[in-house]
Amino acid sequence: MISVVIPFYNEEDNIVPLHDRLTKILQQIGSDFEIICIDDGSSDRTFEILTELADRDEHVCIIRLSRNFGHQAAISAGLKHAGGEEIVIMDGDLQDPPEVVPQFLDNLRSGYDVAYAVRTKRKEGLWKRMAYAFFYKFLRLISDIEIPIDSGDFCAMNRKVLDVLNLQLPENIKFIRGLRAFAGFRQIGVEYERDRRYAGVEKYTLKKLIKLALNGICDFSTFPLRLATYVGFFIASLSFITGTFFIIHRIFDFKIFGYSPVDNPGLATVVVGIYFLAGLILIMLGIVGAYIGRIY
Repeated sequence: MISVVIPFYNEEDNIVPLHDRLTKILQQIGSDFEIICIDDGSSDRTFEILTELADRDEHVCIIRLSRNFGHQAAISAGLKHAGGEEIVIMDGDLQDPPEVVPQFLDNLRSGYDVAYAVRTKRKEGLWKRMAYAFFYKFLRLISDIEIPIDSGDFCAMNRKVLDVLNLQLPENIKFIRGLRAFAGFRQIGVEYERDRRYAGVEKYTLKKLIKLALNGICDFSTFPLRLATYVGFFIASLSFITGTFFIIHRIFDFKIFGYSPVDNPGLATVVVGIYFLAGLILIMLGIVGAYIGRIY
């Protein structure tokens, strides 16, 4: 059986077109299937429309969250209830075209454990395309694992991978595409052109995108923790450089900006002391951070 997990948040205008296109594709594949729809605390008619669909289509299952928990949490809820041997994750705004699903399943049935979508072209605004490009390149640079560039949550996986995500990776804050890469197994990217939103307004605001990016960075990289150590050593080294300069300044008694060593007594002690102590504090924070990273 194929399980399709779709989170919805105020997508009343997209539900029926998505259901029609997706059902047609799944019927052509010929396997039994279920469509798990997660209402992520919608305030419009999303739940009512999903209920009407479920009344006339036995393949539709509904999970209704008590409030808006966010996109990643909604996907996680759907994955917990997926009963199929092949699981597809896609968005509810038709930016993830259902027509790509057969390519995913063909790859799974040829021996791959995960088939994920790789966007070859985006149809969002310029600033958002630039932000996405920077984020994926930066995350790949600092991440402790390799997360494919321009790969979103749109994917298919087999039961073996799903069991790892559900049972062995119980993170409270989910970053699905990162956990999918962390799980390993045989994975392949499928290129596709991401469509424009079919109807409604974009749900990922700038604030939510920044939050998602921070989750990805903090979940899969200890670089921010190590950064304190690097900066600490840099600042501490400045104390030695500055101290050496003041020694030379005192020995040779030359003027800097019209001032000789005796014109500013105590300056060397203050400057060198501040640099050294600041660097030492940052180094200690970096060491604490290294242990926190191991715990996390």
